[in-house]
Amino acid sequence: MFGSSLDSSQLYDAIYQTLYMVTVSLVIGALIGIPLGILLVITRKNGIWPNAFIYHVLNPVINIFRSVPFIILLIAIVPFTKMIVGTSIGTSAAIVPLTVYVAPYIARLVENSLLEVNSGVIEAAHSMGASPFQIIRHFLLPEALGSLILALTTSIIGLIGATAMAGAVGGGGIGDLALAYGYQRFDTIVIVITVVILVIMVQLIQSLGNVLSKIVRRS
Repeated sequence: MFGSSLDSSQLYDAIYQTLYMVTVSLVIGALIGIPLGILLVITRKNGIWPNAFIYHVLNPVINIFRSVPFIILLIAIVPFTKMIVGTSIGTSAAIVPLTVYVAPYIARLVENSLLEVNSGVIEAAHSMGASPFQIIRHFLLPEALGSLILALTTSIIGLIGATAMAGAVGGGGIGDLALAYGYQRFDTIVIVITVVILVIMVQLIQSLGNVLSKIVRRS
């Protein structure tokens, strides 16, 4: 391809592996991170369900996981990865650290999005006798939906970058391709191709997120 040792099938496989890792880890990470973000908001001192114990346990734990660089996290949880999928190498194995990486990241973004909701909306819900669950379901989440879409967009872009790093330890995907063919074989063309693909992915996802967020906020 373009005078490189790389052929089209390898490139397509790498793109598929990247999309697979991003999609699966995002879904699992969101299922964990969104509830955690909601808990951080509602259990804080002035939240709709104050609980100092839950908040003071969750807050530092999320901070700890968020403070660890992904490449270090990738290596640090190798035993956990092996316990879950039976191996620490390959595309499926990379999903475990990717999920551990993105879940607390999503939790913080969700927390920030929910905290942007006008307190008057919550007060109005309280005055109507809504329960905490009803406030979350019918007031808090709908009001923050536009911001939540942007938060998930940011999470996806962060995951794309993380999948590229996962290639350094045999995680597969575009990062693995860039390392195996571009860096180790000194093939500049492969490096350029992989960078262009990653940039296009990020631009498309960010544009889609921006459009969806504007649509939601206008409705």
